[in-house]
Amino acid sequence: MKPLHLLLIGPPGVGKGTQSELLESRLGIVPISSGVIFRAEIDAETDLGRLAKRYIDHGRLVPNGVTIEMMAKRLRSERVRQHGFVLDGFPRNTDQAVALEEMLNENELYLDRAIALVADDEVVVKRLSGRMGCTKCGSIYHTHSRPPTREWICDHCNSPLFIRSDDQPEAIRERLRIYHETTSPIIDYYSGQGILLRVDATHAPDVIYQEILAGLDR
Repeated sequence: MKPLHLLLIGPPGVGKGTQSELLESRLGIVPISSGVIFRAEIDAETDLGRLAKRYIDHGRLVPNGVTIEMMAKRLRSERVRQHGFVLDGFPRNTDQAVALEEMLNENELYLDRAIALVADDEVVVKRLSGRMGCTKCGSIYHTHSRPPTREWICDHCNSPLFIRSDDQPEAIRERLRIYHETTSPIIDYYSGQGILLRVDATHAPDVIYQEILAGLDR
C-alpha cells in the first residue's frame, strides 16, 4: 500500500486528534499536529520554539511564517516519506493552504484527501466543556466519553491532566467564531481541487474512522 497523505479539517473538539491516533495505530500513518509540534519546539527551546512562545504567551496566533517552517521540518523527514502523514491543525487559513501545497511540491509529495469533520457548534461546545489535556504529551481525554483510567492522570505518560481556560463555553464559542471566519474557507479551497471528503463527526470514533476509510477508497 502506498503512503497516504491526508489532512483533517474541523473545528476544535470535533475529533481530529482521535482520528489521527486511529490512522497512526491502524495504518502506520505519521500524525503531524501543529499543537504537538509547538509544544515540542518550545520544550526544546529552539529558535522557532522561543519565537512561537512569545506569541502564545500573549494569547496571539503564531504567525504563518513560523508555523509553516515548523511544519516543513516534519514534512521533510524520511519517516513521513516512508509512511505518509495526516495533518491536524494545519493549515488554518488559505494562505497556509497555499504554502502547504508549495511545500509538498518541493518535496514531491501531494495530498490524497482533505477530510472535513463536520459537527454543529453546540455539539462542539458540549464536547469541549468536558475536555482534559495532558500537561506533557498532549493526549486528550473527556470526563464522559473518554475518561482517564486514573482521575486527572494521563494514561500514556503519567503526567497531570488539566482543563484549558479556553475550554469554557463562552471561550469555546469565540474559538468557533474564529474557526468559521479563518479556517472554514479552506474547505472550499480543497473542494475546488476535488480532494475534499466530508464526514459526519457526530458519530462514535470507530464509525467516523470507517467512514474515512470508505471515503479514501472512492
